[in-house]
Amino acid sequence: MENHLMSIPEAVIAKQAFIEIQQINEETIEYGLRLSDRDIKAILQARKEALSITGRVEFGGGIITKIISSFCDSPYILQDNYVEIIEDLLETFYYYKNETLDEISDDELISFMKEYFDNKCQGDLELLRDKYLDNLAHNIKYGIIDDFNEDNLEDGDEEE
Repeated sequence: MENHLMSIPEAVIAKQAFIEIQQINEETIEYGLRLSDRDIKAILQARKEALSITGRVEFGGGIITKIISSFCDSPYILQDNYVEIIEDLLETFYYYKNETLDEISDDELISFMKEYFDNKCQGDLELLRDKYLDNLAHNIKYGIIDDFNEDNLEDGDEEE
């Protein structure tokens, strides 16, 4: 049987994503953040690798631009660490989309990540992943929560 799936060349997808990310610079410049063409290529490469590792597919730069738009005002992101943090956030996002069984929307996951990154984690990506996102994924997998409020995500270590 013949495969009738439409094939979109990867170069076309990458070019569109590149343009979308370039345009986001207009929004981020007010926070002192700007991506060069080289930075954008590095981020697109990191996305490609993260998608491959997680077995996910994405067309365009939608998630990248959503993450950049959401996180650009973070007090923990500076020009010096901007590209590295965006790459880490992308990898984290795709990993936890799988770990949460796609039970929460892209926007909900990004919003959750931003809230905890800026507040509870104070810019610590490791803490975000190892505590809060792991708790979120665990609770979703085992049906412990139906909403994503903070009280359901604490592991009890702060109660005494």
